[in-house]
Amino acid sequence: MESKRFSEPVSVFQESRLPERALPVGYAALIDAYNLQIPLPLTLSAIGKRHKIYEEGGWRIYTPRHEPPSTLEGHLVFALKYEGLDLAILKRLFLAMDADELAAIITAKPTSSYMRRLWFLYEWLLDRPLDIPDAKTGTYADIVDPKQQWAVKGETSTRHRVRNNLPGTPNFCPLVRRTEKLERFVDARLDEQARAVIGKISAGILARTAAFLLLKDSKSSYAIEGEAPPHDRIQRWGKAIGEAGKQPLDKDEFLRLQRIVIGKERFIRLGFRNEGGFVGEHEQDTRIPLPDHISARHEALPALVQGMIDFDRSYANGIDPVIAASALAFGFVYIHPFEDGNGRIHRYLIHHVLTARGFNPAGIVFPVSSAILERIDDYRRVLESYSQRLLPVIEWEPTERMNVRVLNDTDDFYRYFDATPHAEFLFECVQKTIENDLPEEAAFLQRYDQFKSRVETLVEMPASTVDLLFNFLKQNNGRLSKRAREKEFSPLSDEETAKFEAIYQELFEV
Repeated sequence: MESKRFSEPVSVFQESRLPERALPVGYAALIDAYNLQIPLPLTLSAIGKRHKIYEEGGWRIYTPRHEPPSTLEGHLVFALKYEGLDLAILKRLFLAMDADELAAIITAKPTSSYMRRLWFLYEWLLDRPLDIPDAKTGTYADIVDPKQQWAVKGETSTRHRVRNNLPGTPNFCPLVRRTEKLERFVDARLDEQARAVIGKISAGILARTAAFLLLKDSKSSYAIEGEAPPHDRIQRWGKAIGEAGKQPLDKDEFLRLQRIVIGKERFIRLGFRNEGGFVGEHEQDTRIPLPDHISARHEALPALVQGMIDFDRSYANGIDPVIAASALAFGFVYIHPFEDGNGRIHRYLIHHVLTARGFNPAGIVFPVSSAILERIDDYRRVLESYSQRLLPVIEWEPTERMNVRVLNDTDDFYRYFDATPHAEFLFECVQKTIENDLPEEAAFLQRYDQFKSRVETLVEMPASTVDLLFNFLKQNNGRLSKRAREKEFSPLSDEETAKFEAIYQELFEV
């Protein structure tokens, strides 16, 4: 069999500039040697001349002592040892290479944990056996190195003498790297912080806080999509969010959620897509699509949707709740299984996982969509962190309906992606809702109750009028406008008005 020729030191790799002339290794070398059409990893590896490891411009530059043998085995072992698992690259590599070559490498070192992991991954990803007898010796090895990436407890495979701790199935298995940032978030125990916060809030205030946060999240989720639907639709979607996590996901649940989101819109086809899909615009004159993101092929939706369902039912419980929510929710929005409603359901899935795992206190919905709306540019950058790497490897043509028809097999790119940036972003949003939104809303309601009580002590008026008074004061920095004093609050004396203004300014620190 013919050996592949691996790259020499380069300054540019697939239009990516290296920080110095260096030798691509690991996944970069395999992508180049086998001409794999694949979304490039967020970070590639190369061997430089310096005697220190550093990162710059999407490259991690290793020292000369890290250089692996310039062979298939050498680069595979380097990838597993230093870069972790990239299932999409490994699957495309396994499809492109000679199975007998891989079998020969594995049988030459039957006790090597790297070889047994590769053997298992080949059969797991391709659903076909290699012509190798079952392993007889060798310490059981984890498929996912838990020091590199988040994994579940796993089950043993006696054939390969490994533990399959992958957090998903071949149909859907995003992975998240163990970064210092994520380690700090997990160690912070944000769920315990949330319980400590609500433990200081009275039952009455807590109930009103929960209702407000729920409505705030629903309204923000529509606002992210640039929509301002009628209040009844916002309330209906808020009710659905409030029930998130009570039922496991299945196909009927996805369809139910879409019906709630879309309502009675007559021009949108409900149900899973039966054609391609994209996010973007059209050329003004030709109406040719200008995609920012291309959705998964509709032919792949049954397997992908089932993969997400299996992830929710069997794997989400095995990893941190926020990390699990990131993998499921962002996986869903990249797959984009519906013609419309994907964004709101994507954010609903965050609540689904967090609630099902008991992360948020009972009856409390963290207004994650509100936090996302406040950081909408960061949110878009996180979405684009994968979409922009995905687009160049998708071959497509416009359809008669000015949609897109995908021409190549892209299914694996939606099954396996690096959800690390998404998990870090979601943790930031969850942290904000716990440390700011929840206590601030409860404190606001407490101050409002004091305002209402003190106003009613001075002047008897209906609750709706007190609320109107409060809103006028809020809109005018603690002062009643001339118009309000002459119309809605003309019965008030100047002395009463001055007292109300003073109460507001004292309580709300104008």
